[in-house]
Amino acid sequence: MSIQAVDIERSISEALPANQRKILVAVSGGVDSVVLLHALGRLAGPHGLELHAVHLDHQIRPRSSEDAAFVERLCAAQGVPCWLERCPVPRLAQEQKLSLEMAGRQARRELFRALAVRLNADLVALAHHRDDQIETLLLRLVRGTGQSGMVGMAPCKGLWWRPLLGCSRQQIVTYAQQHGLSWVEDESNRDPAYLRNRLRHELVPLLQELNPRFVERTESLIRQCRVEEDFWQQQVALTFPTLVVGRVDGLRLSRPGLLAQHPALQLRLLREALRQERGDLQQIENVHLEAVAALLSGTRSQAQLDLPGGWVARRYEIIWFRRVAPAPALAYNETLSVPGRVELPDGRVLQASVVTDPQGETAGCAEFDLAELDLPLRVRSWQYGDRFEPQGMAGSKKLKRFFADNHLELEERGRVPILLSGERILWLVGWRRSRHGVASPCNSGIARIELV
Repeated sequence: MSIQAVDIERSISEALPANQRKILVAVSGGVDSVVLLHALGRLAGPHGLELHAVHLDHQIRPRSSEDAAFVERLCAAQGVPCWLERCPVPRLAQEQKLSLEMAGRQARRELFRALAVRLNADLVALAHHRDDQIETLLLRLVRGTGQSGMVGMAPCKGLWWRPLLGCSRQQIVTYAQQHGLSWVEDESNRDPAYLRNRLRHELVPLLQELNPRFVERTESLIRQCRVEEDFWQQQVALTFPTLVVGRVDGLRLSRPGLLAQHPALQLRLLREALRQERGDLQQIENVHLEAVAALLSGTRSQAQLDLPGGWVARRYEIIWFRRVAPAPALAYNETLSVPGRVELPDGRVLQASVVTDPQGETAGCAEFDLAELDLPLRVRSWQYGDRFEPQGMAGSKKLKRFFADNHLELEERGRVPILLSGERILWLVGWRRSRHGVASPCNSGIARIELV
């Protein structure tokens, strides 16, 4: 057997993680995946591997069904179970406003994950090789990336295994020719409308002309970046748990804790927060991380921004991460009889009763001189321009200023019930009462209002 063939199989054998035996192989029908399936088939016996193949028909090209039929015949010839699925990727791209490349990648990942769970597979083998690695790095540089993006594709990360990353495409083609393998050519691989193709056919050859050792130098850079990124990820793992202040509604991190970190670590911590909340970092580029960093260090105490597949907000000394923005509180305006009760949109109840003697006030209970009230009372959500006259303070104060002074988040402001007598605010329920209608033992009747 030739040296190229031996190198391919040796590379795969040496890259095989320990105790990972059931492998789902992604087979497009191109030369890379055909070689991967063939080489794994030859190694299956000595290593005790159980192989399953999976192919996704993207329905982008008229001949895509022929590719699927080719993969099915190939797997049958090798005795490997084959799972074929179809997905209208062009429609998916249009609906989700994604490029065809990104929509196809997303569809493949979802299928591979689901099938791996169904089959209880240990790994999903992908046929990315050294040339793909170089192109991926250049693609990230063109689109914008930080140092974390310079590590390229990982040889093995979680479910995803790329045993051919150390092999060039030429080695793969040579292997296929020596073993008499057949494959299908995807004509879209030469379409300059795809950025990756322009990098492959135009930029990479130019860079190799400028420096014949370009690929070798770039591989060395990727290895160096991967070692450094491994160190930074250790720092992230140690630091991140100390910054978490809540996970009930999204992920909340301490702003002072983040600001205390070195900028290099700070950016990685923000990146990790996005990864944890979104589940991945697809479509997240360096410009998005810089926008979150600006939110963190900015002067506005409450601000937010929308990201691809995510939402980030500063709420005073908290940085809040969610997949989607929280729904705004429902506006309402209800009548409250005394005695009587009203159910608020969030499920809480405001209950009014009449008593003869003061029972004492708490954060959730206030008492008013019944004779001074304009009945029925009203309870509503706050409105811009609202003012009230807090007990113990001369003059009036805007509710917006009161909320800001008490660091009440924007989302919480809409949940504060406002109790009114006529047009006069009596009570910011749960927060502060006004100086009007204060109950005393000599009152003939006292309205006791409780938040249940």
